[in-house]
Amino acid sequence: MTEKPSIQLLHPGAAGANLHVPRLALPELPPLSLYIHIPWCVRKCPYCDFNSHQAGPELPEEAYVDALLADLDEELGAVLGRPISSIFFGGGTPSLFSADALGRLLRGVEQRIAFAADIEITLEANPGTFEQDKFKAYRQTGINRLSIGVQSFQPAKLEKLGRIHNGDEAIRAAGMARAAGFDNFNMDLMHGLPDQSLDDALGDLQQAIDLGPTHLSWYQLTVEPNTVFWNQPPELPEDDILWDIQEAGQALMAQNGFQQYEVSAYAQPDRAARHNLNYWRFGDFIGIGAGAHGKLSFPDGRILRTWKTRLPKDYLNPAKPYKAGEKLLPVDELPFEFLMNALRLTHGVEADLFTRRTGLPLEQLAKARREAEQKGLLQVEPDRLAATPRGQLFLNDLLQYFLT
Repeated sequence: MTEKPSIQLLHPGAAGANLHVPRLALPELPPLSLYIHIPWCVRKCPYCDFNSHQAGPELPEEAYVDALLADLDEELGAVLGRPISSIFFGGGTPSLFSADALGRLLRGVEQRIAFAADIEITLEANPGTFEQDKFKAYRQTGINRLSIGVQSFQPAKLEKLGRIHNGDEAIRAAGMARAAGFDNFNMDLMHGLPDQSLDDALGDLQQAIDLGPTHLSWYQLTVEPNTVFWNQPPELPEDDILWDIQEAGQALMAQNGFQQYEVSAYAQPDRAARHNLNYWRFGDFIGIGAGAHGKLSFPDGRILRTWKTRLPKDYLNPAKPYKAGEKLLPVDELPFEFLMNALRLTHGVEADLFTRRTGLPLEQLAKARREAEQKGLLQVEPDRLAATPRGQLFLNDLLQYFLT
């Protein structure tokens, strides 16, 4: 999935909290989103640790859409008739699916659960899958936002990343997106690539800016376990170069009207990704599809995380369940769970959101807040929970204060 760069996070413990705090009713239920995972790609990239699988000659579109809707049917009893405010098609490469298949899926979803009037519906797409007529048809289904996985415009870098597109295709993709009626689209870029210089990184970023996206996801390549790069590590830039790239890239985006609102997300005014904002503000989301994750809150204060069967062949097997597991979040883990999302946001969140999302009193964070503030990692703002610039750089260190 693009727009969701990985970050190494600590495992939650008691989050600095009283282990005997009772679970309280929530004053309100959070907004609800829908994540739909389509797990197939043309080719698995060597850096990718997402649940993606190389596609065969034919995709089982019809069977997979049927399975997605049946999976959603099993979730409906837990969402209490709430409307969904955003939908995100992630993968994999969702744009491998036809507009007919995605249109049938969206119609089926809307028959089961109400759409907010201003719903944001995002489709991840790779430049190597762009076809003008296909993307016009996507727009006609109701999809109103694209996330284009560019990563780089430079041939040598794209080859090392195992991408199936070239720089010219990436440039044309932006024009085709606009011509198809998408006036709101993200471009996904990596920096810190093998043998990448400061000029290389800024050249990629300037090229993306010149194409007129409304949103940029710009994040450093990290080598993750269970990837080709983990077993065959590439030579990455030195730390000093990485730091120079980070500082210069942020300055370039600010000069061009892109405001950083999350660790790796930059948007033009009023164009922040609403779906991802819901994640970071500890909202609820249904997850359907192979390997999809979900989070649902209940009025009595219970918060449930779920995950689905990972392998497509198992997900499509009618003899096997869609849900692979679930976990009711213990009360003592809620502070960590909330803050590991909220503190990714550049300006954090209003302090009372903690109580609205977890049902716990804000005073439960008091001791850890004071300690983090004294270390210069958390802003001294009574009405907000926000990391300092240093706290954003050392987010794991900041989160440590909310563990025991």
